[in-house]
Amino acid sequence: MVDNSKEIISAAIAKMSDAVAYLEEDLKSYRAGKANPAVFNNVMVNYYGNPTPIPQVASVNVPDARTMLIQPWEKSMIPHIEKAIIDANLGFTPQNNGEHIRINVPPLTEDRRKELVKKAKGAGESAKISIRNARRDANDLLKKAQKDGLPEDVAKDAENEIQKEVDNFNKKVDTILAAKEKEILTV
Repeated sequence: MVDNSKEIISAAIAKMSDAVAYLEEDLKSYRAGKANPAVFNNVMVNYYGNPTPIPQVASVNVPDARTMLIQPWEKSMIPHIEKAIIDANLGFTPQNNGEHIRINVPPLTEDRRKELVKKAKGAGESAKISIRNARRDANDLLKKAQKDGLPEDVAKDAENEIQKEVDNFNKKVDTILAAKEKEILTV
């Protein structure tokens, strides 16, 4: 029997790592009261019939902490970008002067801050679910390998190792969420 427990463990770790990376990327788009161009990464604009993220059709600059400047590469895109921003319901009112779109970032209300924290915690819980699913899948593979002749002690050691990784990744998620919550709640 070939001992493939190491491959099973590393595949599970890779899935857990992906879940944490996705969470970090998702949390970047949460507006915490200061101008952050990452909020537009998931806002799609109709670019010649194709849904395209705003940063791919325009440059997004942050001249100061409360202002963002979107300069489309084609002036004809200005109304489409404005519509996409309004439809995305980010809490911004775009102002266009024919050359570029200026967005003044309003300070967050207390209710909006609490709503963002709640949303962030939901995203964190989704990441933890993905981590647990990776553990479950790995444990199922270990049980199958055990039926195919993998020694029981090797399977148990691998399960313990996977559980340690689950605990580590859950701590990472908690740390990331705590930092984001602090950032959102800081006035």
